[in-house]
Amino acid sequence: MAYKSEKPRFLARLRAAGRTLEEAEDLVHDVYAETMERLDLVANIRNLPAWINSLYTRRRIDAWRHERVRAASGETDVTEDTLREIISGVGLDPQDGFVRDSLMDALNDALRALPAAQRRVVEAQVFGGLTFRKIAEATGESIDTLTARKRYALRNLSRALRHWIEE
Repeated sequence: MAYKSEKPRFLARLRAAGRTLEEAEDLVHDVYAETMERLDLVANIRNLPAWINSLYTRRRIDAWRHERVRAASGETDVTEDTLREIISGVGLDPQDGFVRDSLMDALNDALRALPAAQRRVVEAQVFGGLTFRKIAEATGESIDTLTARKRYALRNLSRALRHWIEE
């Protein structure tokens, strides 16, 4: 019941802190899920709203730290809207089947041209949905090495696609 009554207030607070609606809803859900997992502790908490607020604060700090690490490692989120904007900015119609197929061919060629170590990192993250931590555990390589490889791979892919656009 508290979830439904307090959710709008927490969403507004998270939105005011610069989160998107999706991020805010995810945080609200995560905090309430964590609260439900700790029901045995909840009975002993004197000020439950303050405890829940501290969970939100910790989650926001964790998200901020994660964003800083991602920015420092060169990791970026390229949304579909961003790709559409880039493609339309160069005068291409993303709905044009020929352009789309040609772009996919160029991207696949660029991926195949990457050094094997860089390609494995990109494929594991993009197609496998793995985090750097999981890749590091699976390969035994450091996270710093993996982030550097991805940064170099993205730079190489960007160069290859820039050449494709210029042709």
